[in-house]
Order: sequence, then structure tokens, then C-alpha cells
Amino acid sequence: MHQMNELALKYGCNPNQKPSRIYMEDGSDLPVTVLNGKPGYINFLDALNSIQLVKELKEACGLPAAASFKHVSPAGAALGLPLSEVERKMYHIAPDMELSPLACAYARARGADRMSSFGDWIALSDVCDVPTAKLIQHEVSDGIIAPGYEPEALTILAGKKKGNYNVVAIDPAYKPASVEHKQVYGITFEQGRNELVINADTMLNNWVTENKTVTEEQKRDLIIALITLKYTQSNSVCYTAGGQTIGVGAGQQSRIHCTRLAGQKADNWQLRHMPKVLDLPFRDDVAKPNRDNAIDVYIGDTPEDVIGDDVWAETFTRQPEPLTVEEKKEYLSHVTGVCLGSDAFFPFGDNIERARRSGVTAIVQPGGSIRDQQVIDTCNKYGIAMAFCGIRLFHH
Repeated sequence: MHQMNELALKYGCNPNQKPSRIYMEDGSDLPVTVLNGKPGYINFLDALNSIQLVKELKEACGLPAAASFKHVSPAGAALGLPLSEVERKMYHIAPDMELSPLACAYARARGADRMSSFGDWIALSDVCDVPTAKLIQHEVSDGIIAPGYEPEALTILAGKKKGNYNVVAIDPAYKPASVEHKQVYGITFEQGRNELVINADTMLNNWVTENKTVTEEQKRDLIIALITLKYTQSNSVCYTAGGQTIGVGAGQQSRIHCTRLAGQKADNWQLRHMPKVLDLPFRDDVAKPNRDNAIDVYIGDTPEDVIGDDVWAETFTRQPEPLTVEEKKEYLSHVTGVCLGSDAFFPFGDNIERARRSGVTAIVQPGGSIRDQQVIDTCNKYGIAMAFCGIRLFHH
């Protein structure tokens, strides 16, 4: 395969930003090969951040991993654990569709926040197989990066977007330099790469709450949260459950806003399990993105926008019953076992109060606030287990 040390791009972040290229400053070959399409500047930012995330998830948890990125932050990340019948229905996957562990990983990553994942960039930890390609075939996506592709999988992907779907392979043996640079306003920044190893042995030793009991599954989910945060624009918090992210809040200036935003996404993911939501009577001609949008509105604060007397027939075969505030509250009151990670310390106990409302029972965060004790006290009040990992995970 012919390698090159630079690749010209159509333009930078925006069409007015020209010229644009990616290249290796030392003259060595690029570790990426474009197998189909013409990826752009933001595509490569997504590709190179997301592939690191899935590689680390696989190393830490020992299972195939996938991520769904939008605007250089993960909308979802997950491990390749089997899907239940309910999860298949939530993620619009036919009951008889063949799923490999890698396909399950992508189904979960995409299913975490389907609204945000519309037009996503995909990263896979393993060689893309046919079941995963068939799943991606029917999703609206911008491109994919993986260590390789089975020939039939590549043919399926290359057929997307009238043959213009972006398919990138990365050399799995590639090791970046230990010091990295970027320019802002003509000034060059230099820093050591964030080579921090995140796993249960390195991050989950210092349990600071009265409750120190967490299951192996929760430990795994706390690690998924931390690795996801390492590649999410800060400030960020991440809710996880069952081997996947269920709510990622990226780039908020205030931690409580972040906890609320990601918590709302996590709640929406939980509410999508409700029979009333799973059984919405969609018309056959309503495409998946429109279904996702309708579901989001239905479980939100203004369901009348999709089930109102004058609009319901555009989407449904009959007028659905509303999902009441009381029904949602009742359902969410039973949710438990959710995990939460934060990329820097929680400065106030209000973050814990909000997390508890989304069923959080285990938390990992760096600690180091002057109000750490208040945060620990709030956890103790609710029997939540919390570990201080002692290390901040900002990403800009």
C-alpha cells in the first residue's frame, strides 16, 4: 500500500480556511490511509481522537470497542457486549439481524444518544467485519476509522453516500511522538502527550465514601467513563451503564450544567426502555432519523409537537397517548446502578444531588476541591460509592 507523508484537504474547519492538509513534520509516512471518499479537516480530528479512545477502551476492558463522534467529542462509546431484545428495539435493529461483538459495540455507541450521533464519525478498535458494516450501512454517518476492513465490509461501506463515504485505515502499530505541538494565533504550544493509563488498577484505589462496595461491572463502567472523558472537550462528565456511555456532556463552562445536560441524556436513554416509547406506532415511511427526533420530542417537555391533534398523523398510524411527567418520574425513580465520571473535581454537592436523580450509585472524580468533604457528605447521605482518582482529565 502506497504511503505518503502528507494529504491535501479540501479546506480547514470552514470552507474559507485554505489551504489545508495533514502531514508528518519529520517527513515520515502518515499512519492513515484513505480507502474511500475524501475526508476533511474535522473528519480527521474526529478520526484521530476517536481511534485513541476505542484503542484504550479495548486495552482496559479486553473487549472490542466502538465510538460515535461528533464535533471532536464522543456522542457515545461502548464495549461489544450482547444486546437484549429491548436494546435491539431501542436501537432500531431487527431481532434476527446477525451482530458480532464489534457490531454490538457500535450499536451501543450509536444508541447512546442517537440524536447527537446523526452524521457521526465512527471508530472501531478491531478490523471492521461484515455485520458491523451492515449495521453502519443503514445509519447516516460521515465516515469511519479502523485498523482494517474485511474485503466485503469495505465494499459495503464504500457503497454508502453514492460511493463517497469516508473510509480510513490506521496502522495499528503507529506510535506518536511523546511531545505534541499545535498553533493558536501564530503561537506554537508544546506539551507532553497525555499517555495516562486508565484502568481499574490505576484509578479505583482511593474510595473516600462510607460505601466502598461496587460490582466488577460498575468498576468497568467507571473506567469507560474516564477513558471517554479523556477524549471529550472539557468541561465534561459522563454517565455509563451496562458497558456503554448513556450520557456525555461536553464543553460546558460550569460543571453543574454539564452534570444536568449529560444527566438529561442519560434519563432519555432510560426512558427509551419504556414499553410506551418502544411501542410508538410509527408509520412505515418514517425514516430512522425522524423516528429518533420524534422519540426525543415525545419523551421531552413538549410532546404535543409530535402527538398533537394536528400533527400526529405525519409520524404515527394512530395518535399516541402522552407520556406524563408522573409516569416518567415513576420510571426513573427505579433506575439504579448508573456510574458517573468527571474530568475534574466536583466543586459542590449539587452535582451529586443531580446525579442521584439519574440513578447514579458509583462515582469517580479527581478530588482536590476545598469542598471535597461536602461532596463526600452528600454521597454518604445517599449511600453512593465514590473514588478519587487524583488525576485531572482535561482535553482541549
